[in-house]
Amino acid sequence: MHRVTLLSLASFIAPFALAAQQPTAPPPQAARPTVPHDSVHGAISAVNVRARTLEVTTGVGFALRVVRLQVPASVPITDRKGGSPGQPIKLAELKPGDVIRAAFGGRATGFVAYTIERVGRMASTP
Repeated sequence: MHRVTLLSLASFIAPFALAAQQPTAPPPQAARPTVPHDSVHGAISAVNVRARTLEVTTGVGFALRVVRLQVPASVPITDRKGGSPGQPIKLAELKPGDVIRAAFGGRATGFVAYTIERVGRMASTP
């Protein structure tokens, strides 16, 4: 009698135990691949229009670093003047000394820019 009770109880619980072990659907955001990215805010130290690269010097105090960015032709480059929304500009219009904010990501070939915004120009001192 105990055997029949145990077997019926086991056959009743087994489907629930198996269903609990099945993986659930991932959340909607996890289904979308995300591109890891970083940002840099600094002054342009070099522009190479032909190779479509920028070198941006950034840092705090004496802790400076240079970030070299590849700039694909599809990257939006804007200029913010007087706090107004950015107006589109070309890579050739960026000059050393321009202060920019750029979002970028790492790839096997190096850092690739996603967006670039010129926010100002470094003041020259006499």
